[in-house]
Amino acid sequence: MARAVQRLLAIQNALTDNPVSDDQNVDEFILPDGAVMTAKADSVSPTNFVRIDGLVVCEYHLLDQTAQLVLSAVGTQFENTASHVPNFQVIEILPSPRLPQASRNDISVKDMWATVYALFTLYHNQETIPVVLSQTINNNEELRSYLLRSGLGRTAHAPTAPKKEIYLHRATFWQGAGTQGYHTRGWLPPSSFSIAPFPYIQSFTRTPTVISVHPLRPPKPKPGENTLEFTYFDLGSGSDTSAHLDSFHRWHNQERVNKAWGERGSLEKHRAYITEVTNDPAPMGYAEITYLKENHVAPYVHGGPGDWDRGLHVLVGEDKFRGAERTNMWHRALIHYCFLADSRTENVMGEPKADNASIIKVEFDSAMHIATIFDFPYKRSALVCATRERFFRLDVL
Repeated sequence: MARAVQRLLAIQNALTDNPVSDDQNVDEFILPDGAVMTAKADSVSPTNFVRIDGLVVCEYHLLDQTAQLVLSAVGTQFENTASHVPNFQVIEILPSPRLPQASRNDISVKDMWATVYALFTLYHNQETIPVVLSQTINNNEELRSYLLRSGLGRTAHAPTAPKKEIYLHRATFWQGAGTQGYHTRGWLPPSSFSIAPFPYIQSFTRTPTVISVHPLRPPKPKPGENTLEFTYFDLGSGSDTSAHLDSFHRWHNQERVNKAWGERGSLEKHRAYITEVTNDPAPMGYAEITYLKENHVAPYVHGGPGDWDRGLHVLVGEDKFRGAERTNMWHRALIHYCFLADSRTENVMGEPKADNASIIKVEFDSAMHIATIFDFPYKRSALVCATRERFFRLDVL
C-alpha cells in the first residue's frame, strides 16, 4: 500500500511541478519507484532522449532500415518473402553524452528497463521493436545479455538475419520481464523479490525430426559458464581441440559408453556432433537438458509433454566417477535443478535403452518410474519420468 501511495504522490507532484509540454513528441511517465521519466520520440529529429529525474540516461534514433521477425517461416520457401508480418524501423540506443564523467558511456540495467518502458509506450502499436545497442556503450555486452536472458528481447532465428538486432517483445515486458532479480524499479515491492520465471511468449522449432510450437526458451549458458557443478561444453576455437572435446572423444570410444550411446568414431565426427548439439536451441548442457516439446521424444509422450517439461540425457565418462553413490547424487541433483530452474516444470523425463538396466536402476532410485516402452527407428527405449510432486515427496535428496 505504501508503495502505491508513494507512486500516486509522485504522479501528483509531477503534474503539479511539470505541466504537460506543448511538444506533442515528448511524453512523461512516472516509474514504479517514483522517478519521473521524460522521453522524446521524433522521427525527424536525429536525436531522441530518455531523461530520468532531469538526467538524460540515454539517447536513441531511428535508423534508415527496417526489420521483421517471422519465426514459423524459417527453413521454408516463405522465409524471405513474408508479407503479412510488418516491418518496423530499427532503433539504435546510444549512451548519453550528458552524464557525469564516471558513468559516461554506460547505461545501467534499471535505466535500460526504463528505456524499454518508454519505447513500448511511445511505440505502443508495435508487438516487437527491433533495436541495436551502439558499440559506444561501454557495457554493451552486459545490456545485451540482460535483454536476452530476462526475456525482454530475442534474436531472429533465421540464419540469414542480422546478428546484432534484438527484438524487444511487448508481451514479455508487460509480464514483468527484466524486473525481479535484476533491479528494484519494477512493479512488485522488494519484499516479494525472487528470481522471476522466464516470461511466456510463443516460439517455433522446425528441424528434420521436430515441428513444434512451444514457449520461447532462455538463452543457453556461455561456453565455460558454470551451471550448478557442471560446466557448459567448451568446443574450442577453430581447429584447436579443447579438453572437453578430447574427453568426449575418448569416452565415446570406450566399449562401455559406445554400447549405450552408439557414437564411436573419429575426433571430427565428435566435433560435428557437439557442434550440432550446441547449435540446437533445445539442449542446455552436458548432461543434455532439453525442453521436451521441441525434442524428438515429444511424439512418444502420451498426451504430449507440458510446455515446461524437461528431458534428461546423462553420461559418465571417467571410470573413477562411476558407482551407485556418486551416480545417485549427481543424477538427483540434475533432476532437482530442472525443477528449481522453473516452477512451471511438472515432469522430467528420459529415454534410455530399455535393456540398460544400470541407468534405469539409477532412475528408479531418483524417484522416476517407467511410463511406457516405445521404439525409436534406431532403438527400443524406456520412457522414464519424475513428477514434481513425487520427487519432492520422496526423501531422495
